[in-house]
Amino acid sequence: MVFSYILPSSETESEKPEAKKGLRMSALFLGEVRDGLTMINMQSAFLIVSKQYTEKQAGILFFVFGMSQFLFQAPAGYLYDYTEQKVLWLSTAAVSTTLLTVITAMFAAPNGGNLAFMIFIKFLQGAVTSFIPPGLNSITRGIVGGNGMTEQVSINEMMNHLGTAIIVFIGSLVGYYMYPSLGLLFLVSPIACLGALLSLQSIPKQDIDHAAARGLESTAEQSTDNNYVRPEDSKASADSTGGADSDVTNIMAAQAESPWTVLRDPILLLFILAVFLFHMSNGTVLPLVMQTLALGGGGGGILMSGLCIIVAQLFMVVSARTCGEYSGKYGRKKLFLIGLFSVPVRCLILTLLVRLRDTQGLEGSTFLKVVILSTQMLDGVGAGVFGTMYILVTSDLSQGSGRFSFILGLTTAAMSIGGTVSGYLGEALAQDLGYESAFFILMILSLAPALLYAFFMPETLSMRDPVSEGGEEEPSKTSYKELL
Repeated sequence: MVFSYILPSSETESEKPEAKKGLRMSALFLGEVRDGLTMINMQSAFLIVSKQYTEKQAGILFFVFGMSQFLFQAPAGYLYDYTEQKVLWLSTAAVSTTLLTVITAMFAAPNGGNLAFMIFIKFLQGAVTSFIPPGLNSITRGIVGGNGMTEQVSINEMMNHLGTAIIVFIGSLVGYYMYPSLGLLFLVSPIACLGALLSLQSIPKQDIDHAAARGLESTAEQSTDNNYVRPEDSKASADSTGGADSDVTNIMAAQAESPWTVLRDPILLLFILAVFLFHMSNGTVLPLVMQTLALGGGGGGILMSGLCIIVAQLFMVVSARTCGEYSGKYGRKKLFLIGLFSVPVRCLILTLLVRLRDTQGLEGSTFLKVVILSTQMLDGVGAGVFGTMYILVTSDLSQGSGRFSFILGLTTAAMSIGGTVSGYLGEALAQDLGYESAFFILMILSLAPALLYAFFMPETLSMRDPVSEGGEEEPSKTSYKELL
């Protein structure tokens, strides 16, 4: 019952069913593989609690990790726009990041004794993980095309969050019973990697249209509900009603724009800035919440920090479903703004709760910890909406450019550098000023992307849904077993 509500049916499930099943199962495992038990979160708690790292030492590691992602995201996207070995590259990245996660658990020395070596490991891991998001989304676009992206991205994100919640729950139980030897909880990473590899190999290669994966569908195949017009497209638009030869002309004329042409789109640059600002303010909030619950709490603290991720991931499943069902009908912008404005609200609540804890001496209060944990519902709204919508907006902006993966690499790079700055900034604020001040400053910072998007970012999707022009069609639902 729950799964039939969360996971929407696909009206085109009869097309490429094996490939779509492989996509769903790949997404189920790749979320954990990409982040290594949500990289900045569980590994941060592991290093601080089990290996006695300071907040600044952990922040340095993940600053390097994020900078490495930033450097390699755009090249990774550029590669996927050209290669036809997308599954191979994605599988290689999954195996590599899993090995590096295990190395982190096995060789991290207490008190940051081998910090230089761990910095090198995080640099490598940032590089290889940068190949995972554009890889999965490029394969997705190659299978479903531009018209199928809204629903399929929503399904991918739901499966991603669901898989992460399940695996983190298992890891948290292991950490609870094995505390303080938390390294064993990272054994779930190889399990997730194996599942991802088997799922990727089940996708038939002939079902991936590599032109569509780049955003080079012919005019007849391009998304019918996308009203965003790129600057170059407006200059070079031509009459597409020229008879039987028009489709052939459109396909022959479909050529990828140069990277420099892509970068001249002011709306894309504005969107990249909003993505950066969002992650700069939001990226460190979850680690700080986890640390307030885990520090000094023993095995129970680790379990509570794991529940932070689980609660957020479960709400992200619902958020992703909502985006998939309604963003094609009512546009991207309204839903995106809900996600953006949820962050300052969440930070304000956390500021008040931490102040209450510190002024009233409630450090050991279980009730207060549960209330702090409940703020993760807002994380599920903010990050859940963002995780789905940024891919869909990127797909809108890249329509017809032939640079979908490259543009996705740029937006994901903005996420990486924003999260990197956020990780170090948040840990430094918490160590130097305390958690209350850290949450308050992050609340102020999080208003910037929300206001920027509200006043300057246009709608990238038509408000008219072609399906509902003759009457709104009720979304059908199928069982969870049918989807799997």
